[in-house]
Amino acid sequence: MAAAKKTLVIVESPSKAKTIGKFLGSRYKVVASVGHVRDLPKSKLGIVLPEDLENCENTKYADAEAFDPQYINIRGKGDLIKELKKEARNASKIYLATDPDREGEAISWHLAFLLGIPADSPCRIVFNEITSKAVKEAVKNPRPIDLNLVDAQQARRVLDRLVGYQISPLLWRKVSRGLSAGRVQSAALKIICDREKEIEAFVPEEFWTIEAEFNKGKKFTGKLTTFRDDKIEIHNEGEAGGVMADLEKGEYVVRSSEEKDRMRKPQPPFTTSSMQQDAANKLNFSTKKTMMVAQQLYEGVEIKGMGTVGLVSYIRTDSVRISDEAKGAAAGYINENFGKEFYGGTVFSNRKKDVQDAHEAIRPSHVELAPEDIKDMVTKDQYNLYKLIWTRFIASQMAPARLKAVNAVIVNGDYGFRSTGSKVVFEGFLKVMPPAKNGEEDRLLPELQPGEVLVPEDVHSDQNFTQAPPRFTEASLVKDLEEKEIGRPSTYAPIVATLADRKYIKKEKKNLVPTQLGFTVTEMMSRYFHEIVDVGFTASMEEGLDDIETKGVRWKNIIEDYYGILKKELKVANEEIPAYEPEVELTGEKCPLCGRDLAVKHGRYGAFIACVGYPECKYTKPIVQTIDVKCPKCGGDIVVKRGGRGKVFYGCSNYPECNQAYWDKPAGRMCPECGSMLVEKKGKGFEYACSNKECKYRE
Repeated sequence: MAAAKKTLVIVESPSKAKTIGKFLGSRYKVVASVGHVRDLPKSKLGIVLPEDLENCENTKYADAEAFDPQYINIRGKGDLIKELKKEARNASKIYLATDPDREGEAISWHLAFLLGIPADSPCRIVFNEITSKAVKEAVKNPRPIDLNLVDAQQARRVLDRLVGYQISPLLWRKVSRGLSAGRVQSAALKIICDREKEIEAFVPEEFWTIEAEFNKGKKFTGKLTTFRDDKIEIHNEGEAGGVMADLEKGEYVVRSSEEKDRMRKPQPPFTTSSMQQDAANKLNFSTKKTMMVAQQLYEGVEIKGMGTVGLVSYIRTDSVRISDEAKGAAAGYINENFGKEFYGGTVFSNRKKDVQDAHEAIRPSHVELAPEDIKDMVTKDQYNLYKLIWTRFIASQMAPARLKAVNAVIVNGDYGFRSTGSKVVFEGFLKVMPPAKNGEEDRLLPELQPGEVLVPEDVHSDQNFTQAPPRFTEASLVKDLEEKEIGRPSTYAPIVATLADRKYIKKEKKNLVPTQLGFTVTEMMSRYFHEIVDVGFTASMEEGLDDIETKGVRWKNIIEDYYGILKKELKVANEEIPAYEPEVELTGEKCPLCGRDLAVKHGRYGAFIACVGYPECKYTKPIVQTIDVKCPKCGGDIVVKRGGRGKVFYGCSNYPECNQAYWDKPAGRMCPECGSMLVEKKGKGFEYACSNKECKYRE
């Protein structure tokens, strides 16, 4: 008797497949596409341009339209596609359960094409969180593939390809090999460079402040703010001395003291960008790391007594909306753990109500799993990010904090001093999210009566200078991009990494600093591709791309408008930009093969040494980077090396005579248990591990 056919469910990642497979049981087969299965070719533009169709009599583009993408199966995915087709043939039904966003919808559309599934059939299932209830509910409510979402993704992909594959080669020819331009990347680089120019052009201005220190049972400070009830500005030491002399002649009298009740409302739950910003500021996570750890929490973590559990809802969202079910769960948790008076149930609204509002904000999938409950079951990074998400969500559903604020005005003749203080009278959401120590919370002034004369303990003046605007950090850049409506949260993570890889920027501590190359590229892009890097134009393009998704606008119309501008700018740039002659950095050595000079060159995986006679002479050698660690086998230097695909490893400089090598960076210390080399391998509660796989030593 033949085995009963199963329902096939296709997701994107193997870990997600494992989690969902446990929820659905034996009547379902859950497999992973491992991301995209079809894409534009890497070796060419892969888009039919309008000029390709002009005077076209050959059959290559006989049935094509302008801007048709020429998708191919991704190289290396052949065996996987064969396996998916085999599983599809043996399935009673097929559900496409890729991520619930544009990218996920497009992956489902490509899978439907490969597997012969009609896009208008109920083959698509979506869920905002990977929980048993959400997945089973999704299976009960399949829908057709949303072609507006697919078209929105296609438009972005085609736009980015047109910019990248047509401007980047020009940069290679005119500036330097290996450079690249991108639709969002170039706008972001211009923002960073413009800020650096502001900093360089900034001229500090001197100003002085005057404060009086009082003590009436409690110490408090009054800051000089007005002269004859107008804002006072003190520009130099002479002016400050004059004011100080005036103050010595008079007395300090309380003119008014007002006490007001003030409310402090909680912030909304996280969107992708606000999560990235908070993780950068509080956890020192890069945007790339934040998204990697968040993906792990979303796809599932092994929790004792529950099995593999998705801990947070979908992590790519612009929305602050939460479902009624999530609100109910939060209300129950808050009422039970803090009391009914702590529940607020605030409803937050989105700035852009029509975009991706099918998604919820980022929130815990199981509110009852407090961070401390899972601390010993997850990695340190997972715990820290989960705590950030859980706390922000719970706080968002709690009552506002109530504070008592006091504002006192103290006058000395024509001069007015202001003193403020506040005290929390009801914690509300601050119960789970205490305020940062800013010097004002819980700092009430003593009782002050109008007409009361105060004697200061000290009056002092201080010199200050206006400050230049700060350099961008990853967090502040993400915030700026979001405010300017450039790109989308899912695109922010790779931007800084790409700019750094291309040597357009460098990181100094947390700050993003443009390099001379970054300035050169931005200046050229601003001059010849003004529209492409213009912040306002890039934001208006995002709005047009959103219209494809929300209003069903034909996506090729958007591309056509953009390409018309790009084509004109490309023509001018090709004609006017002079070819760049790079400086040759000679090493002082001679090529052992042909006797010509050796020079430092830059390739895909960094710098190396090569003969200036290339391509006639192809001699190369690596630049050796040591790490001040000796080989335990032969005493040679351990050096940084790269494998065939650019992956870094650490090997002995005496290779091939000595083949000692490590994938992780050697620490230069030996394991106290087995004598093997310790390597840097940060994990849950440890920073170093023994390189011997048989030894479990950690520290």
